[in-house]
Amino acid sequence: MSRTPTGAGQTLRYDSPATDWEREALPLGNGALGAMVFGGVARERLQLNEKSLWTGGPGSKEGYDHGDWPGPRPDAIAEVRRIIDEDGAMKPEDVARRLGNPAYASTDKIPGFGSYQNFGELLLDVPEAPASPVGYRRCLDLAEARATVTYQGGGDGEVRYLREYFASHPAQVVAGRLAADRPGRISFTLSFDAAQEGAVVTAEGGRLLIRGVLADNGLVYEGQVQVLQHGGTRTDGDGRITVTGADSATFVLSAGTDYADTCPEYRGADPHTRVTELVDRAAGQPYEELRAAHVGDHRALFGRVGLDVGGRMPDLPTDRLLGSYTGGDSPADRALESLYFGYGRYLLIASSRAGSLPANLQGVWNSSNTPPWCGDYHTNINVQMNYWPAEATHLAETAEPYHRFIEQLREPGRRTAAAMFGTEGWVVHQNTNSFGFTGVHDWPTSFWMPEANGWLVQQLYEHYLFHRDEEYLRARAYPVMKEAARFWLANLHTDPHDAALVVSPSYSPEQGDFTAGASICQQIVYDLLTNTLDAAEVLGGESEFRAELTAALGAMDPGLRIGSWGQLQEWKADLDDPADTHRHASHLFALHPGRQIERGSPFAEAARVSLTARGDGGTGWSKAWKINFWARLGDGDHAAKMLAEQLRSSTLPNLWDTHPPFQIDGNFGATAGIAEMLLQSHSRTGVVDVLPALPGRWAEEGSYEGLRARGDFTVGATWRQGSATEIRIASGSGVTAKLRSPLFDGAFHVERSDGPGGPPGGYTVRDGVLNLPTRAGEAYRITAA
Repeated sequence: MSRTPTGAGQTLRYDSPATDWEREALPLGNGALGAMVFGGVARERLQLNEKSLWTGGPGSKEGYDHGDWPGPRPDAIAEVRRIIDEDGAMKPEDVARRLGNPAYASTDKIPGFGSYQNFGELLLDVPEAPASPVGYRRCLDLAEARATVTYQGGGDGEVRYLREYFASHPAQVVAGRLAADRPGRISFTLSFDAAQEGAVVTAEGGRLLIRGVLADNGLVYEGQVQVLQHGGTRTDGDGRITVTGADSATFVLSAGTDYADTCPEYRGADPHTRVTELVDRAAGQPYEELRAAHVGDHRALFGRVGLDVGGRMPDLPTDRLLGSYTGGDSPADRALESLYFGYGRYLLIASSRAGSLPANLQGVWNSSNTPPWCGDYHTNINVQMNYWPAEATHLAETAEPYHRFIEQLREPGRRTAAAMFGTEGWVVHQNTNSFGFTGVHDWPTSFWMPEANGWLVQQLYEHYLFHRDEEYLRARAYPVMKEAARFWLANLHTDPHDAALVVSPSYSPEQGDFTAGASICQQIVYDLLTNTLDAAEVLGGESEFRAELTAALGAMDPGLRIGSWGQLQEWKADLDDPADTHRHASHLFALHPGRQIERGSPFAEAARVSLTARGDGGTGWSKAWKINFWARLGDGDHAAKMLAEQLRSSTLPNLWDTHPPFQIDGNFGATAGIAEMLLQSHSRTGVVDVLPALPGRWAEEGSYEGLRARGDFTVGATWRQGSATEIRIASGSGVTAKLRSPLFDGAFHVERSDGPGGPPGGYTVRDGVLNLPTRAGEAYRITAA
């Protein structure tokens, strides 16, 4: 059976405090709140974020219009289409001049778009901290989502100090405890360094209150920190709290704003009452109960999956482990790869929980008021990549903020569709924010991507495929999908050269000219219409709409062409340069995360040619995508090579992904890629592939438990010498499991996991696929004879 990694194998640890926020500090989060732990001895810093603290939007001094054009331009898109039809292409600068937002032409930022903000830093100054602490260690336990700092010091050098921090989702607080193994040794002054101008910090009754209003848009924010000491004394005043001679001390912190995710106001209640109640409730609990509730909540998610690829964690700090990593087959290298997989799942839990906004470009963590790319939501891959691991690695609950975020884009997206395109449906372009920005800016190579609506809703349908919840499909996913599909039924353009339906104008992200029918655009819209048709057939009815979808799909260019040097073309015309090593490989969407290209097909081989030409370089998220591409092609060794590239050159000492700078999507994309190497279920035939891309360096022996497959299956496997020796599958919905594995080429046994006997109705094997009838709630074990 799988050995779920625990202990040191699931802990990041360091032998010195962090001095650099991006490279060294350790992240905690409960979805809405984020904290970065530095672990300083004389001065501890906890940099804090509250995910709805955004400038811009309604009330912004610059004004806000969701990015829509300021006035009617009824012929603008038609004129661009006409030029492309006649000339074949347009320069991005020309398209941006015609279709960009003219209100933005004289500025280097988007008026009213805003940016994600830094909340500030909680500081603990320790007056008698040892100058040279003994045995210092700073750790992040992924299995329990706790950060700790331990060291020895004191006058005789024999006092052991422990600091512990966690971000609780059940309590909606960040909590901490300072303790020593001798009484009376805890003394510190707690203060808050607010990151926003005009914030007021007061202290009374052992509680700090931080309150302010963003100058840009009037957003009200508040934080409260309650300090409780055991023994010793406490004094309040001048915006700080001082504890002297205590046996131990705890603090609980919560924060909020008056943001609400509902269009058009994006405002709700003043945060004071809610923050007060949260802090009061948490402060009224025994610390051990608060911690136990947090650990239990986190383990219920994190503990679902285990991965053992034959690693053995050496006695090294994580930064030195990363520095010595070669991407070989040493036990230490394999241990780091398992740790990195667990870290990605940890980060998703920490940065995306129900009730908060989805994870942005930096998850929930941001130390700047002018973060890179505004800390926003890029819809040309980045926010989607954040959620690639959610279903496959058994963390579907973390995608709830993403699902709601997409639903809340519909209202402003309808207005943008009507104002810019003159049609029904909803649309969003390449960048959006927490205030429903669905229009355009004017940066030539990154402003136009109306097919982003299709890419976003793909994962709503994926949620149905993984869980087979028809009520979710009917009530939530399908209405959003249908409305996005309606937009494209109204906006696909007939190419006069071959009468095929194409996206025009279309653009392959960040390179080339605007054309008609760029491959990524075609593939995304084809995927959207196909998924919407599939969903409509599941739900029944709507025969007229289904006929429209069928007709459009029959007339569409699917965006799959093999070019002159065997490549999968990036554009409808054969324009690909075999020397192009651009980090985007967007024309391979149909391979991943799309489902148009089946392994072994001519298009799969063409995708391999394109990938090989693009090379193994790129930024962090690009390498992460390539892990998934190579896994889908069944090439585990090349997928593992890309994982090694990710760890060697795009990973910081705290194991964060770097673009550069830090972007969290690479962490999530690589985590999803590891899952793709071990289990795939995307085929439209419904086949679940077990160990489809196992790399040679993991082949000797290993196991995993708890990965998810479409069809509502939970799967585990054990292997030796590259071949599965046991497969475990639990059925959530009772449909027939179609499992592919070389295990079925020889003799094997099938039994229920909870006792002897075969599965109900028996099973068959054909062409290496086991067709296994299942019952909902039952689990099965398949072993080599």
